[in-house]
Amino acid sequence: MQAKKRYLTLFSAGACVILLFCFGGIQVPLSRRGPGRRDDRSLTGARWRRFPGSLQPFNSWEQDRSDDQNEHISPRQKRDANSGVYTARRCRMESCFDFSLCERKGFKVYVYPQQKGEKMSESYQNILSSIEGSRFYTPDPGQACLFVLSLDTLDRDQLSPQYVHNLKAKVQSLPLWNGGKNHIIFNLYSGTWPDYTEDLGFDIGLAMLAKASISTENFRPNFDVSIPLFSKDHPRTGGERGYLKHNTIPPYRKYMLVFKGKRYLTGIGSDTRNALYHVHNSEDVVLLTTCKHGKDWQKHKDARCDKDNAEYDKYDYREMLYNSTFCLVPRGRRLGSFRFLEALQAACVPVMLSNGWELPFSEIIDWNTAAVIGDERLLLQIPSTVRSIHQDKILSLRQQTQFLWEAYFNSVEKIVLTTLEIIQDRVLQHTSRSNLMWNSLPGGLFTLPQYSTYLGEFPFYYAKLGIKPYPKFTAIIHVVTPLVSQSQPVMKLLVAVAKSQYCAQVIILWNCDKPLPAKHRWPPTSVPVIVIEGESKVISSRFLPYDTIPTDAVLSLDEDTVLSTTEVDFAFTVWQSFPDRIVGYPARSHFWDSNKERWGYTSKWTNDYSMVLTGAAIYHKYYHYLYTTYLPASLKTMVDQMSNCEDILMNFLVSSVSKLPPIKVTQKKQYKETMMGQSSRASRWADPDHFAQRQTCMNKFASWFGTMPLVHSQMRLDPVLFKDQVSILRKKYRDIERL
Repeated sequence: MQAKKRYLTLFSAGACVILLFCFGGIQVPLSRRGPGRRDDRSLTGARWRRFPGSLQPFNSWEQDRSDDQNEHISPRQKRDANSGVYTARRCRMESCFDFSLCERKGFKVYVYPQQKGEKMSESYQNILSSIEGSRFYTPDPGQACLFVLSLDTLDRDQLSPQYVHNLKAKVQSLPLWNGGKNHIIFNLYSGTWPDYTEDLGFDIGLAMLAKASISTENFRPNFDVSIPLFSKDHPRTGGERGYLKHNTIPPYRKYMLVFKGKRYLTGIGSDTRNALYHVHNSEDVVLLTTCKHGKDWQKHKDARCDKDNAEYDKYDYREMLYNSTFCLVPRGRRLGSFRFLEALQAACVPVMLSNGWELPFSEIIDWNTAAVIGDERLLLQIPSTVRSIHQDKILSLRQQTQFLWEAYFNSVEKIVLTTLEIIQDRVLQHTSRSNLMWNSLPGGLFTLPQYSTYLGEFPFYYAKLGIKPYPKFTAIIHVVTPLVSQSQPVMKLLVAVAKSQYCAQVIILWNCDKPLPAKHRWPPTSVPVIVIEGESKVISSRFLPYDTIPTDAVLSLDEDTVLSTTEVDFAFTVWQSFPDRIVGYPARSHFWDSNKERWGYTSKWTNDYSMVLTGAAIYHKYYHYLYTTYLPASLKTMVDQMSNCEDILMNFLVSSVSKLPPIKVTQKKQYKETMMGQSSRASRWADPDHFAQRQTCMNKFASWFGTMPLVHSQMRLDPVLFKDQVSILRKKYRDIERL
């Protein structure tokens, strides 16, 4: 019995060993595998020393690793591992980006000069122009932190007429290529018929990808950027406003869910599109596909094509788009679709049906607040799902589509700048934007974290945070004429402003060519008076972000402005309720001149206005920083050369941020006559050349912004009982009617 037990025990142990070996529980070291994992690291380290450059070992390790595992991966994974897109698929900023290049001159972007004879699509030209017109651009590669090819990489479909041949050799020959390090490659289309892979047809090395239709499988987090697919007609700047003009309640439209697009008969296509007819009901769910595309579609048409084509032709796409609550966005040949941007612009909530698509700018945008993200495998449940969404949620989703469209997607410039800002946030992590900055008005492009990372420092977050601006202002008086008499308007203005209960200090910006007057020439005041002598004596210096401004509010004043202390107090009280806007006295307006086909500027005193001039206005000091940092040097140089239009440019900037008009406060009686009668600049305002310059400025500014950001208003805020014939003792601002 003892012997039998021993034999049974040995037999059982042997069987267990064989089973473990068969199922991978024990790995027998084979000679081709080499030493164990620890020793393998040391051998790999020895191989690393053969390659120059700090990142080459990373690639060789990746190759060794893939060779080791070839017997455990699928044919598709083997194909992917060998394709150009995937050779550095483990790249992240910390491993494949040289941060030291950004430490010298900050985040600057260099665009390679276009090579003679190289063709370039209009879309790629728009991308490069957007970069060259931005504050990030540098023409000096020695100052650059990021590099952009002049070779057109947008369309990498070999069957496309835009396809650039021999791109691999052309890229490798670039003297600054350096294996792709610190480069970014823009791409809209990759792969070709019939399987449309994500291969670009050349080795991108260590470069980042800003790519449309990129899959989550191939997207490298914190390295690549997913961009939207946009058409060649997408505007370079400006872009259309969102379609949502009024928040209708309830927010339902004629259709509940719509789609109109192609159905693919050959090659890779969307199974979802082939199944849409199951959900289409011709009433509130209208999902239309057509086979009628391509040269030989009739050779491949199936039994449903004729019926689908006939139904497709019955409906106008634009009418459907703008009259539907939800818009289906299924994948096409590739993961992305033009329907995505079309739905955003139309305030039609996108219903995403493209499994595995890394949504555009997913690193910064919370798409759950603007879209419905569905599953292609659950297509039949989509109608009941969208019908179950409460109307409050629909309205919220629709509002967010409009914000995202106008903030990041309505022009090529916005798409490019958003891409660059995302990369800058990665490089300068200590000053990166928060999720709230990206996902709420006015958006990340206007919220510069170099100014502050604290939300309470920005005027547009006060309401969200439940805080109020600092209850004092700093007055900046812009002086351009010499001080020769104590009775000059600037002296009276200084005294009146300093008497305000809300005044913290007064800054005299001396932009006069004459020497500074002695300290005793200035009248005594109860608040500090700081005199700053402008170094370059240019008019834009009045909007510099001076460190000596301790308050949130800035009261901007021309030297010849006539204001009483009461008027200053009232204007500041109004501004505290509108801290993201310009609040002030002198108003102007713009109009479209259909005869000359250009924007016009008018100073007529009418009920309508769109600008409040900064000769007597209050606004948040952040706009000084934005004016100095965000606007291009070309616009500021033009303003300085003319010594004109700086007030118009500031109005353009603030309105483009707030999407709202300024606030006009009503001045005292005879303010117009008093100001024009005493002003030393009266002749300047009457000068026809001065007026013509301002007309030119309007159109130059509108061209750079890509649209007209100014908004008309007829609202004026008056002090309570301002002009009523009642006892003066009943009035809070008693002096506002007195001359």
